[in-house]
Amino acid sequence: MNNLNLVVCLTLVGLVGFQAAIATADQFNYGEALDKTFMFFEAQRSGKLPVDQRVKWRGDSGLKDGSHQGVDLVGGYYDAGDHVKFGLPMAFSVTMLVWGTIEYRREITNLNQMRHTLWAIRWGTDYFIKAHTQPNVLWGQVGDGDSDHYCWERAEDMTTPRTAYKLDQDHPGSDLAAETAAALAAAAIAFKPYNSSYSALLLVHAKQLFSFADRFRGLYDDSIQCAKQFYTSSGYSDELLWAATWLFRATGEENYLKYVADNAVYMGGTGWAVKEFSWDNKYAGVQILLSKVLMEQKGGAYTSTLKQYQAKADYFACACLQKNDGYNVHLTPGGLMYVREWNNLQYASAAAFLLAVYSDYLSAAKAKLTCPDGQVQPNEVLNFAKSQADYILGKNPKSMSYLVGYGPKYPIHVHHRGASIASITVLPQTVSCVQGFEAWYRRPEADPNVINGALVGGPDQNDNFSDDRSNYEQTEPTLSGSAPLVGLFSKLENLFGNKGPYHKGSATTDQPKQNYHLQQTPVPSTTSSGGVPVEFLHSVTSSWNVGKATYYRHRVIIKNTSGKPITDLKLLVEDLSGTLWGLSPTPVKNTYKLPHWLRVLKPGSECSFVYVQGGPQAKVSVLGYH
Repeated sequence: MNNLNLVVCLTLVGLVGFQAAIATADQFNYGEALDKTFMFFEAQRSGKLPVDQRVKWRGDSGLKDGSHQGVDLVGGYYDAGDHVKFGLPMAFSVTMLVWGTIEYRREITNLNQMRHTLWAIRWGTDYFIKAHTQPNVLWGQVGDGDSDHYCWERAEDMTTPRTAYKLDQDHPGSDLAAETAAALAAAAIAFKPYNSSYSALLLVHAKQLFSFADRFRGLYDDSIQCAKQFYTSSGYSDELLWAATWLFRATGEENYLKYVADNAVYMGGTGWAVKEFSWDNKYAGVQILLSKVLMEQKGGAYTSTLKQYQAKADYFACACLQKNDGYNVHLTPGGLMYVREWNNLQYASAAAFLLAVYSDYLSAAKAKLTCPDGQVQPNEVLNFAKSQADYILGKNPKSMSYLVGYGPKYPIHVHHRGASIASITVLPQTVSCVQGFEAWYRRPEADPNVINGALVGGPDQNDNFSDDRSNYEQTEPTLSGSAPLVGLFSKLENLFGNKGPYHKGSATTDQPKQNYHLQQTPVPSTTSSGGVPVEFLHSVTSSWNVGKATYYRHRVIIKNTSGKPITDLKLLVEDLSGTLWGLSPTPVKNTYKLPHWLRVLKPGSECSFVYVQGGPQAKVSVLGYH
């Protein structure tokens, strides 16, 4: 179809819908979205909650964290829908919170949100200071994903082990230590106008942690191995460059700029051209931060190296804007950046924030973005960032806001323990580990607590979304997804400031409204059964006790015994009371399919999945295949 015909089609067929979409975009209240984002951070707090806590359905939790190891690790944030305090995504989230605060301090202040912003940051940085007990010791995690995911219970009822894990000289973790250093260095900048002594303290810890990370090198998940299956690190070079860059910005000390220049090639800063910015991959952030140094003509003897960093920053921006000679970030039909199947919106929000910041840097330098497919004005870069924010807030094929609590339509079956179980304020009796699965996890009703501001994982590559609590790839929120929105929404509200129909008066309250009475449901007895084309081999790989209950980790091997390739294999998993990993849920209850990367099961080949529950094993059978 040529361009003329496309214009005609839009005019004749889609004019009404197009105008409606434009009208909707103009009505977004970014200020309200910002306020709700802070509410999500309050909902994720661990520790003793303050008296001015706005999320009233939460209570105190994790008050003995670290006590078994003789250290005070009370506080910090739970990372997602569970109750593990994973250090790497928490530190990245704080860094992103702070970056938005630094860039948009005036905008946040004008919105009367600086107090909430600084408290959100400090809830993390106070915890990091506690966790950094010695210059070369950092407590990097509390709780472990395996035991935590075996239970569906409120943070206030936690019965799972709260084991703390540390990094030291013999157990290094350069990625985690450097990311924490970056968060503290950036926070030192944010707090300096308000609390100079606290800012100085943050900087002391940041410098020590960077030295620890650089001197004793290693991957944190080699030292804290129980983190590996949840937040696997792809390397630590980007975090070392990231921390050094933030320390240069916080201190102005040339040795940090020299570090990123001297290690530009060795650590990949000028070598890696990336299309992702995330808790695991900081290269694009490093490259854009150093582009600012270059464009402000502060590069000095390192100018030539900084130009190489900016070339990679331009690659990232051009790939997002679809102007990178075909090497672009994939977009869904509705225009959303699509990077990964699991919790994709965290990548879109981080990239959108990065582009908004880069557009400001380019504008300040009176520069343009030079792409293989042509030059791009800074306002075009910002417009693309805005398109991602608008998609999140409802300008998408589903007309759904993926920010919980915002707009007339948003997810109501969020994969989040606290949101899905009645508040301790209305249901004071304990909800046990398995009882949470049986009575709450599988409830078809909406969450009893609206977790305002939670950015869920979001739709798939075709803009499809299933609002199902068990569909954790799409319905689980994360700190790392929400943190970049603080800066992004602040910027957009300052520019557009349209209050729209979703005014604060129409926001859904986060107060619990209902009283719930639970009934104990016995665990049924089950047996396994196989289908014709495949054989199921069940085994129990581990077991442990939580109180008086025993839980088992089941592994099921699926082996193709048909002699022919199998595609579109659909499985029925019955009598499942725990959590399952390794299969993708379908919209049909208890029905699963093979993960997206395993389209074909070849003759004689096998794959496996695992699940955890107390009592007998689940029943697995074949529903269909080709």
